[in-house]
Amino acid sequence: MDAAQLRAAQTPVKERYLADPATASTAISAVGDWSDDGITATIEGFAGPVRAGLHVATGGDGSDACSGDMLMQALLGCAGVTMRSVATAMGIVVRRAELVAESTFDARGTLGIDRSVPVGIGPVVVTAILDTDADDAKLAKLAELTGRYCVVGRSLREEPVIEIRRAGRRAAR
Repeated sequence: MDAAQLRAAQTPVKERYLADPATASTAISAVGDWSDDGITATIEGFAGPVRAGLHVATGGDGSDACSGDMLMQALLGCAGVTMRSVATAMGIVVRRAELVAESTFDARGTLGIDRSVPVGIGPVVVTAILDTDADDAKLAKLAELTGRYCVVGRSLREEPVIEIRRAGRRAAR
């Protein structure tokens, strides 16, 4: 897809959102359950179910997906698509791209060993190694705009709300 094709695909969408801003509010979701044994959560994914479990650093055996890695994968997917879209719109030709998202977490926080240790990952670094002839100024602008428009990356700034609801009970007959 080139810049003209990208604009052609996005123009009617942008026009609709300008005319009726309420239509721009877009629902996204994930679903899962505890259908598998162990300390796991099975999440429905694009390519099928993924069983998330404890990281080896927190007592897991390494046989389940790590939710931290899954978060890095979601971030890298979003940043990669956003970067490619922005590069296309800017007319930056990229012959090849290698993308990596990296972070760390201190297991003492999530295991409750030391309350002074924060729970969570960070800092997160997304690295893109691009085979391109674009100059440094264009690449700096590409990085800036990717950061601005990457939905997953921007969402990492706000802690999610956790709600617990009691399952409905059926009336006795």
